[in-house]
Amino acid sequence: MGTILVNDQFLDRVNGTVDIEDRGYQFGDGVYEVVRVYGGKMFTAEEHLTRLFESAEKIFLTLPFTLEELTARLEKLMTDNQLDTGIIYLQVTRGPSSRQHHFPAEQNAVLTAYTKEVARPVKDMSAGVKAITTPDVRWLRCDIKSLNLLGNLLAKQEAVSKGGFEAILHRDDTVTEGSSSNIFMITNDTMYTHPATNLILNGITRREIIKLCADIGLQVAEKAFTLDELLNAEEVFMASTTAEVMPLTKVNDQQIANGTPGSWTRKLQEAFEEAVEKQCGALTETITL
Repeated sequence: MGTILVNDQFLDRVNGTVDIEDRGYQFGDGVYEVVRVYGGKMFTAEEHLTRLFESAEKIFLTLPFTLEELTARLEKLMTDNQLDTGIIYLQVTRGPSSRQHHFPAEQNAVLTAYTKEVARPVKDMSAGVKAITTPDVRWLRCDIKSLNLLGNLLAKQEAVSKGGFEAILHRDDTVTEGSSSNIFMITNDTMYTHPATNLILNGITRREIIKLCADIGLQVAEKAFTLDELLNAEEVFMASTTAEVMPLTKVNDQQIANGTPGSWTRKLQEAFEEAVEKQCGALTETITL
């Protein structure tokens, strides 16, 4: 992360600063995205950046650049840092203003972005991981990818403290999503996932998976399901930008099916790798199927 991006400037990290009264710092008043990079190329960049603009619109934040201008800046940032496999993190806040809850009359949005080397979690994707369940106590606009993530952080910390990889969130026994992922279950050759309402973030990887299901012949039902249905499913997995298609083989203290990644999950992992290679080129490391 030698070079960072602040608005339209490329700076050494030590020289990159934001104002102490930036509304992102004081209120979480902003939106963000994480774009996966494979082989020096961004994967589904247009989808991620389009969602950034959509999230900004939902909080009445005007972005001072076009999608094309933003894409070009991120391409340069990635190239300058010689990023091969990792992520680009970017956020836009409403900018600095005297501390007050209502929006300032003049908004000076601040864009910051950086890169980070992040390996593919192929070992975990091959073996599967554990998740725990916890009530979803977040606000009711989870469709906005905002900087307000305290509820997600507390859930993830609970999972880690119990030896888990992810926390599965639920409202009144209905599964919504993970603390940093979307959640899926497969039963009777049908994949179930919570509808893309205000209660979940419509993940970019989620969207890719739904498209891939058509290619491999797996039926899709965007339909809410309960914790009991999840625990008794034939296969369960989570999906996110960094975790890709991650099998969940144990939830709380209960094994899912036979405790190994299921056949449909394996097919989706294989199809996802093919989609990445089609867009970004050959992967240097792949999942052991």
